Amino acid sequence: MARTNGGIIGVKNATSFGKCTVTSKTSTGAVTTQPGTRVMDVLVVGAGGGGGSTRAGGGGAGGFRSFSSLNVCGNSPYTATINGGGAGGTTPSRTGTAGGLSKIVIDCTTYQSDGGGGGGNEGGSGTDGGSGGGATSGGSAGSGNTPSTSPPQGNDGGASQSPGPPVYGAGGGGGASAAGGAGNADSNAGAGGAGTASNITGSCVTYAGGGGGGTYLGRGSAGAGGSGGGGAGATGACATAGCANTGGGGGGSGTGSAGGGNGGSGIVITKELNKASGVWNLRSQFSKINQGLWPVNYTFDANYLVAAGGGGGGYGLAGGGGAGGYRATGFGPSPLRGTAMPFSSISAGTSYNITVGGGGAKGGACADGSVGQNSVFAGTSTITSAGGGFGAHAFRCGGNGGSGGGGGGSNSGTAKSGGSGNTPSTDPSQGNDGGAGTPGSGRAGGGGGGAAGAGAAASPVCATTGVAGSGVPNTITGSDVTYAAGGTGNNCSNCSPRSDAANNTGNGGEGGGGGGGGNGGPGVVIIRVPGGVPLAVSPGTNTVASCVGSCNERVARFTVTGTLTVG
Repeated sequence: MARTNGGIIGVKNATSFGKCTVTSKTSTGAVTTQPGTRVMDVLVVGAGGGGGSTRAGGGGAGGFRSFSSLNVCGNSPYTATINGGGAGGTTPSRTGTAGGLSKIVIDCTTYQSDGGGGGGNEGGSGTDGGSGGGATSGGSAGSGNTPSTSPPQGNDGGASQSPGPPVYGAGGGGGASAAGGAGNADSNAGAGGAGTASNITGSCVTYAGGGGGGTYLGRGSAGAGGSGGGGAGATGACATAGCANTGGGGGGSGTGSAGGGNGGSGIVITKELNKASGVWNLRSQFSKINQGLWPVNYTFDANYLVAAGGGGGGYGLAGGGGAGGYRATGFGPSPLRGTAMPFSSISAGTSYNITVGGGGAKGGACADGSVGQNSVFAGTSTITSAGGGFGAHAFRCGGNGGSGGGGGGSNSGTAKSGGSGNTPSTDPSQGNDGGAGTPGSGRAGGGGGGAAGAGAAASPVCATTGVAGSGVPNTITGSDVTYAAGGTGNNCSNCSPRSDAANNTGNGGEGGGGGGGGNGGPGVVIIRVPGGVPLAVSPGTNTVASCVGSCNERVARFTVTGTLTVG
């Protein structure tokens, strides 16, 4: 019989298109997979045990187990169960309570980690669990990896101080990577056992540390909690609880009137994988693509425009605000174009942070304006445009920034300088200097710098104003828009409040004459990619346009801080 796979014989090929979706369950409920998910990694951490009271052992960490490449169905719910940590021991019970288990059930198979054992009370023993609770005088440590799993889900608790009486230093609870520390002959309690790190979420996080042992006040030192959320032991006061959703054990306390620390609750984390194993012919691959089951990676260059918020204009004979820094590729004047940002083999669902800087506020009575805020495109590299410098009040110098703010007018013979642009320095330059204020009878503020030119001082005539630096035209959105122009300075005769700069242009605010200036314009971040690269933005204030330009490209425009997602 003819084979549809071209005659290839071997193990069954499998694909998964889970978009690397990570779900962290901190309470009982369902994990529902993406439609294209067929393979998933899972981390299960049980809840930590509570520490005991009265020279008591630390609670054991919850069991730690990771499972790789589990077969699942797409768009399907899988129930995860998460329990709380064990209660710390109190008089008269004193022994800590064991933590609860965590589990997830996938196609009738249960993937489970058990709760940590409770820390022993004075004269008692730690209890068994995922990791065992620490011992105290006259007792033994709890056993870890109970019930037994392979590889082990935890370790034993630590022994109490020996040799014999008087005995004060208790053992620490076991952790996922190490047994709890033993108390020593100086009445120092043992530390909690170390936990184990996992990067399933994309960040390296340590889970399942044991709780530290306790000891009498004045007799020695309490045990530290194990890395991974283990609570510290105590001498006279209440011990520290294990951290929530880490499975950390609670610390053991030193006196009967002070309770042991509660154990930390458990957690279940899933990661839905992009995967295509085996050897594929084109027909089979095409079929999987049509079903939405073939992992998709994107390689492309992104052009961008990143304009920061413009500086605010000053008050009274004031300089104009400097434009926000302007950095762009692919469009706009060629001397100011940088290099497009490369993206290589980007998995669908990968997200990048975008920051849109606000405009600087205008100056209040007899005050300078405020600097604009930075805008940032944090893609495969980071592009930052600096906020525009403030426009100065009379007799003061303008502020530095993406473009510098204008200096204030002065009735002395000394001009007040404008702020420096291209601060910090970039190549190509992100902006220009602000203009100086006019001294003498004119007393006009200088213009704020712009992306295309420096601000200028007014001529020494009362009716003139400081000339703003020009902005630059750019067609990245498909329309010709000018960005990053400076704000004009103002003179002694114009007392009316000045206008605010336009939104999402990065323009500087106008300087005030005898009255208030204008606010700087908020910035904008724009990203343009080939039409075959799907983009999504959040929040919904931001937009994505398709079929832009002759090549039908896709353009994301951010007017507020948000997230860009590929695929």
